[in-house]
Amino acid sequence: MNRLADARSPYLRQHADNPVHWQQWGPEALAEAHERDVPILLSVGYAACHWCHVMARESFEDERTAAVMNENFVCIKVDREERPDIDSVYMTATVATTGQGGWPMTCFLTPDGAPFYCGTYYPDTPRGGMPSFVQVLQAVADTWRTRRDDAQAAGAAVVTELARSAGPVPEGERPVDADLLAHAVAAAAADEDRDNGGFGGAPKFPPSALLEGLLRHHERTGDEATLALVSRTCDAMARGGIHDVIAGGFARYAVDAGWVVPHFEKMLYDNAQLLRVYAHVARRTGSPAARRVASGIARFLLRDLVTDSGAFASALDADTDGVEGLTYVWTPADLVDALGEDDGAWAAEVLDVGSPGSFEKGTSVARLLREPDDAARWERVRSTLFEYRSRRPQPARDDKVVTAWNGLAITALAEAGAALAEPEWVTAAARCARAVLDLHVVDGRLRRSSLGGVVGAAPAVLDDHGAFATGLLALAQADGDPEWERAAHALIDNALDLFHDPDAPGAWFDTGADAESLVTRPRDPVDGATPSGASSIAEALLTASALAETERAGRYREHVEAALRRASLLLERVSRSAGMWLAVAEAAVTGPLQVAVATEGSTVLLDAARRDAPGGSVVLGGEPDSGVLLQDRPLVDGAAAAYVCRGFVCDRPVGDVDELAALLAPARTV
Repeated sequence: MNRLADARSPYLRQHADNPVHWQQWGPEALAEAHERDVPILLSVGYAACHWCHVMARESFEDERTAAVMNENFVCIKVDREERPDIDSVYMTATVATTGQGGWPMTCFLTPDGAPFYCGTYYPDTPRGGMPSFVQVLQAVADTWRTRRDDAQAAGAAVVTELARSAGPVPEGERPVDADLLAHAVAAAAADEDRDNGGFGGAPKFPPSALLEGLLRHHERTGDEATLALVSRTCDAMARGGIHDVIAGGFARYAVDAGWVVPHFEKMLYDNAQLLRVYAHVARRTGSPAARRVASGIARFLLRDLVTDSGAFASALDADTDGVEGLTYVWTPADLVDALGEDDGAWAAEVLDVGSPGSFEKGTSVARLLREPDDAARWERVRSTLFEYRSRRPQPARDDKVVTAWNGLAITALAEAGAALAEPEWVTAAARCARAVLDLHVVDGRLRRSSLGGVVGAAPAVLDDHGAFATGLLALAQADGDPEWERAAHALIDNALDLFHDPDAPGAWFDTGADAESLVTRPRDPVDGATPSGASSIAEALLTASALAETERAGRYREHVEAALRRASLLLERVSRSAGMWLAVAEAAVTGPLQVAVATEGSTVLLDAARRDAPGGSVVLGGEPDSGVLLQDRPLVDGAAAAYVCRGFVCDRPVGDVDELAALLAPARTV
């Protein structure tokens, strides 16, 4: 019997009508595997995953395939976004045994959870050198019946290897200083795709955390080459099909090196991080294009992903009615139908929609390859195309609210809203923060996710604490409410208790000390599509250390410095996969820079500080003595005054916007 109907995960609910006897991960499912003396078939995916849908249609909805699964295995479905701990353990096993990973992930486990055979997508018929899924099922079942010792030995070997590789990253030999950061930036820059923008080849993903780190490097050093690299990458992504120029926001990745064809799912975590990056580029350079892209992302978040509570849903699906791109692609005839002859022909040229088309069956992905020569006309055309497209079938939305990703959204909306003078974005960040705090904190313990106002049972992991605490601290600076800072301190202190490795200063586990025991306790400090849990908590600790009272600040800073000593190795050897570590390290080497603005009613000086301070700075405004950062920092001659400090060294207070800009210029923060 399929037991997913009551699941809190939209992904699991997508499989509730399968003839497969799916269960959720839990002690009951593991016990059944022992009782039946059969292996576990673990299938891991997520709601917006295209190939997960393909495998579901081909295999999980097929009665004959389901019969083979049900007879020979206990079948368990896991949403990787709801249970990142399970996903991490078995993805590590999959990569270790096959050399690659991805979703859907298909693992065969002993009843004790040891993985003895792993893979990803399997087709319903043999093709491309891959066996059919039924062939795999039959081979694994036969192995379990006739060569069980081999299967158990393979599982034990994988578990041993997982345990061996689960140790902390050792401390690097190089100090985290200006020289190491210059090396990390140069190593990342060497991998730039100068022809197409971005890094590496196809498929091409937005390097969001790395861009944040590179931008902070420019802001600390004034290095124009690094700013140019960031600008080239941001421009290439914005001009590519990965960017939804009609409705705002970005797709998950491009399937080609030139950013032309997207994989159409739109994830909260990508768009939150990209909003932060584009807002900082707009703030730093004054680029109208970057400002337009940032505004489009914010519009997408607040229109398409916001839930009734004010928190944000996880994603829009890659497919619409089972077809990739159905909602999004165009033909010249579509444009004429939507806009009329003149505007339709103009839009086809502006959006590169023509024959034979950039996508499938003569259709094209809309790409704004250059700034339109008539901005007013473009906005009218864009708005009309959005309304026209809205009448098409729309992709499903994964309404699951994930704590970490909402933390990323809070950070982005708060920072972008403050820097670009968009107060409604800050208000949206505050509403989101309130929703997550009210629902996701249960008996003092943060939870990973909720759906429809009902919180899930899975406890939060390290990146939930780090990203959410960082968001709360960004919000505290943007709206001045000290409640957010207090809540962030509580999250950080809980993280120190639950996740910090007591035997390895500066090292962290991704799951809490109170979490379910798996075959190994996962930890991975390398940044991926989202910042790692370790780099996320390091960012939160660093920001909190610049805002807190002396004793707490010192304790937090010790943890940051210990974490960076281990991150030194990542920055030296794999800088492209250490983007958030680079961002944290840049802010740490800068001080981090603190700007306290004692105000007397006017916000002119505070607005300038938010606009001009390097990323990773702490900027707080308010009445004199209204908080730790404003203690003993009075008005000067009855007027607003800005106090700029780096570590334990402070400049004299200034009351002029130009003087403040000079203090915050890159040459001052080397």
